[in-house]
Amino acid sequence: MPSINFLSGGQEPEEATINLNAINQQGGNTPWHLSISYGRALQQTALQAWQGRSENSLAAQQALLKRAKLNHQAMLGSYEASMENN
Repeated sequence: MPSINFLSGGQEPEEATINLNAINQQGGNTPWHLSISYGRALQQTALQAWQGRSENSLAAQQALLKRAKLNHQAMLGSYEASMENN
């Protein structure tokens, strides 16, 4: 499947998720998939929670899972900022 990926570099995690959601709300019947190439925007909150300490591993995993779920909703075009608080 062809894909067009925009880089998320320089964006905060929430901003990148908002932008991914906006891209996917455009919809359209195109032969390609539109997405954002995540790196830091996906990992930043997990790294902040972890802080290199093994005792923070669970918090880091939960932060990564939360961001992944939010990005999944954005991929569907159904992300809402209020989901950040859940």
